[in-house]
Amino acid sequence: MGPPTAPFRAGLVGAGQISEFHVAALRRLPTVTICGAFDLDQQKAERLGSRFGLPVLSSLPALRDAGANVIHVLTPPETHAAVTMEALAAGCHALVEKPLATDVADVEAIQRLADERGLNVGVCHSLLYDPLVRKALADVKQGKLGELVAVDILRSSAYPPYLGGPLPAPYRSAGYAFRDLGVHCLYLLEAFLGPIEDVEATWRSHGGEPNMPFDEWRAQVRCERGLGQFQLSWNVHPFQSQVVLQGTKGVRRVDLFLRYTAGQRATPMPRAVERLAHSLTDGVQPLASFFGNSVRFLSGRIRPFHGVQDYVAAFYRALASGERPPVGPREALSVVRWTEEVARAADRDLLLRVPRLEPPSATPSALVTGTSGGLGEALLRRLRAETTAPIRVLVRRPPAKPSPNVDFILGNLGDPESVDRAVSGVRTVFHVGAAMKGSWTDHHCATVEGTRNVIAACRRHGVEKLVYVSSLAVIDWAGASEGSVLCEESPLEPHAEQRGAYTQAKLEAEGLVTAAAKEGLPCVILRPGQIFGGRIPLLTPAVARRAGPRWLVLGDGENPLPLVYIEDVVDALLLAARSPFRRGEIVHIVDGEVLTQNEVLAGLLGPTEGVVRVPKGPLLLLGRFSEGLFRMIGRESPVSKYRLRSALARRRFESRRAAELGWCPKVGVRAGMALLERGS
Repeated sequence: MGPPTAPFRAGLVGAGQISEFHVAALRRLPTVTICGAFDLDQQKAERLGSRFGLPVLSSLPALRDAGANVIHVLTPPETHAAVTMEALAAGCHALVEKPLATDVADVEAIQRLADERGLNVGVCHSLLYDPLVRKALADVKQGKLGELVAVDILRSSAYPPYLGGPLPAPYRSAGYAFRDLGVHCLYLLEAFLGPIEDVEATWRSHGGEPNMPFDEWRAQVRCERGLGQFQLSWNVHPFQSQVVLQGTKGVRRVDLFLRYTAGQRATPMPRAVERLAHSLTDGVQPLASFFGNSVRFLSGRIRPFHGVQDYVAAFYRALASGERPPVGPREALSVVRWTEEVARAADRDLLLRVPRLEPPSATPSALVTGTSGGLGEALLRRLRAETTAPIRVLVRRPPAKPSPNVDFILGNLGDPESVDRAVSGVRTVFHVGAAMKGSWTDHHCATVEGTRNVIAACRRHGVEKLVYVSSLAVIDWAGASEGSVLCEESPLEPHAEQRGAYTQAKLEAEGLVTAAAKEGLPCVILRPGQIFGGRIPLLTPAVARRAGPRWLVLGDGENPLPLVYIEDVVDALLLAARSPFRRGEIVHIVDGEVLTQNEVLAGLLGPTEGVVRVPKGPLLLLGRFSEGLFRMIGRESPVSKYRLRSALARRRFESRRAAELGWCPKVGVRAGMALLERGS
C-alpha cells in the first residue's frame, strides 16, 4: 500500500474532554485540517465547536461528506468498535482512544476490515508517548537498570462530580473503572516486561467514590520478562501516578503527575556509604527533575496530555510515510483481552452480590431510601420486624449479604430511571435519603435532584403516600429573638447559602415536596430534631468537638438541644404513613425533655472529663475574621459569623402537630442516653 494522499482531513466523533487535546495536536500539524465534529450530545458538540471554531455536523457520514478521510473515535469505550467499523466502511482511517474495543472478536474484525480496505487504525496508548515514559523505556533498553525484574504502578483518580440525571459511564458497570485506567497499566507493563501471560486482579468498595461499585483495584501481572503489579484507587489523596522500575542494577521512580524521575544505582561502595549517597540523590533528583520539567511546561515543550498529543502526531507521520501506525489492532489485542477478562469478572461479581435485583417483588409494601444511613437502616429494620411483605430499598452498592424480604434496587437518587424502578408498584415511600457531607454538587444531586426524582416517580406510579424526612435546619435560627420557640409555623431560613450546603439543599428539597402537595401529591413532611442512637452518635459538633484530650464547646454550653432518640423517630415515620395527614403537613419530631450541651456532656462523660467553653463574643469575632480571609481566595467561610450566630442561638423547641399525629417519645432522651452507655 502506497502512502495515503495528503493533506489529511480529520473528523472528530465524540466531544468529551479528551477531544480538546486531539484538536490541539491536530492544529500543530501542517498537513492536517479539521473538517468538523459530531457527538450524540448536541450541546457538548456545540461547546467544542464554539470553543475551537469547528463546524458541528450531524453524523459520521456527514463528516465523510465534508471531506474527512481520518476519523478520531473519542466516544465511550463500549462504542469504539462500532464507530471504528463505520469509519473504515466509509473509507476513512481511524484513530481510536483506548481501549480499541471491549471484545477480542471486535478487535480482530477491525483488523480484517482495515486490511481489506487498505486503511490504518491507530489505538491511542498515550502514556507510551509521555516524555518521562519514553525516557524510561529508552534507559531500560540501553540496560541502565540492568535486567528489569519488576514494575509497580500506582494510579489514583477521581471522576467529575455527578450532577444528577442518567448515570455517567463510570457508575453504570462495575468493570468500567478497570476499562478506563487498567488499560494504561497493562500496556505499560507489556512495554517494559514483554507480552502478558497472566493477570490476577482483586477489587473492593472503600467508599471514596460512593457511586462506583468498586473503587479499589489491585492486579498481579505475569509478563514474559518479569512481574508487574498495579493499584487503581479512587480514595488515595493526593492523586498519584507513579511507575517504579526495579532492575538488577538500579531502581527508577517516574512520577507522571509531579513530572519528575528519581533513581538509585547499585554501586561497589560499602552499603552504609551507598545508603547515604542514595538518601542525598533521592532528595536532589526529584527537585532538579521537577524544576526542569516545569520550565519545559511553561515554555510549551511539555503540554497537557502530552502523550495524547504526541501520539496523534506520530499517527499522522506514519500515515504520511505509508507505514503502519504506532499501536494498531494487533498490538492492542492482548491488552483488550486481559482488560476484558478482569472487567467482565468484576461485572459478574457485582451481579452475584445483588440479591433479588431483577425482577423485584411485584407487591412491595414500602420503599425506603437512605438505608445506608442510621435512620434509614433503623426504619428498614423495624419494617422488616412488623410485616412479612417485601420492603424495597434503593442502594448505590449491593449489601454484603442478602436480607430476607428485602428487594434491593441498585441505583442513585440522582438518576431518574433508578428512582422510577424503585418506586414502581410501591404504595408508601419513605424518602429518608439525602447527602450528609460533601460539596454543593453532592448535596444538590442527592438531596434536591433526588427528591425531585422521587416526587416525579410517586406521581407517575400513583403512590398512596410519600413520607418525607426534612430537617430543623430549614428554619431561621438566627433571626428570632433570644429564647423564642421554633415550631412548625416558624419562618424558613432566609440566608440558606450562608448556613451551608446541607441547609440550602434540604430547604430546596422541602420546597419541592410542599409544592407537590399543593398540586395533589399525598405526602407528609417530618422535621426531626438532633437524632441520636444506633449508628448516629450523640456527641456531634452541635454538642462539643474533640480537641485532643479535651472537649471544645462553642458558647457557654447552656444551649438547649432538640434531641430525639432514633427509635422514637422511627415511630413517628410509621405513624405518619398511617395518619390522615396527606396535604404536605409539617410535623416537628423533638423530645419534650430538653437537655443542654452541659447536661449531655455531664451525663455521657462524667465530671472528670476536661471541657473547654469558648465564649460567644470571641467566636463571632473569629467568624468575621474568617469571612474576610476566605473572601480573599473566593471561598465561603465554613465558620462565618452568620453560621455561628445560628449555631449559638438559644431557642426553645415545640411540636404543635405531634399530638395530632399520635406521637410521643416511647424511649425518650434520658433512656436513650442510658442505652448508649450500655452499648445497646
